[in-house]
Amino acid sequence: MTLLMGVVNTTSDSFSDGGRYLEAGAAVAHGRRLLAAGADLVDVGGESTRPGAERVPADLEKARVLPVIAALAGDGSLVSVDTMRASVATAAVAAGARLVNDVAGGLADPAMLDAVAATAADYVIGHWRGHSADMYARADYGDVGSEVVEELLVRVDAAIASGIPRERIVLDPGIGFGKRGAQNWAVLHDLPALVATGHRVLVGTSRKGFLAEAIGGEAGEARRDLATAVTSVLAAQAGAWAVRVHDVSASRDALRVATAWQGGADG
Repeated sequence: MTLLMGVVNTTSDSFSDGGRYLEAGAAVAHGRRLLAAGADLVDVGGESTRPGAERVPADLEKARVLPVIAALAGDGSLVSVDTMRASVATAAVAAGARLVNDVAGGLADPAMLDAVAATAADYVIGHWRGHSADMYARADYGDVGSEVVEELLVRVDAAIASGIPRERIVLDPGIGFGKRGAQNWAVLHDLPALVATGHRVLVGTSRKGFLAEAIGGEAGEARRDLATAVTSVLAAQAGAWAVRVHDVSASRDALRVATAWQGGADG
């Protein structure tokens, strides 16, 4: 069954829940709630990557994420760190993180690939063309689905050349990163081609603007979570290894219903 990655944003400006879990105790409690709700792992991030976001200093990012990672990993939970910085990745793994989720796929920090290679952590390579402040300026594609696969495989080659074993690599098509509304749907439609590369695939659609555009009207958090749950099922059916979500319960229930439906033939 597709795994559920719960989101723990220890940020002040994330698009969905910025500021809610800025204090370490609140973030740890939230991570534990996500795990109790059925998350298989939690992804702790200290720097927003929402469109237009400005970067924060590395020391601040570390101060936000390291206590949370240490507490959750100390519980025996599987924890990933959401970071584009090698120094943060290294410190996070030392604190107990077992996966580095890099939305930039090593392009934001030239030291990232070597840093991850020096650890035993798995590595998520996100499809990325530039920082949040101006990422839509790079949303120029011919065939967006095939270009995403091609560009990710270039980063896979770079990661392997740096010493990261192939089996530790996960691919993320970077939904919402340097892609406008319809382009995101095209990437999701072509998800089986990314799965066919043989790498595990992580999909993160949760609460993103292209979902609000699709459902129309006043798309608040509850409606976006419902739309996210639908995409969780579709991603699972396309072969995704994991989906990254804010509302674990909604996607957990949707995946269970889809599994029961598919199992009906054995009934």
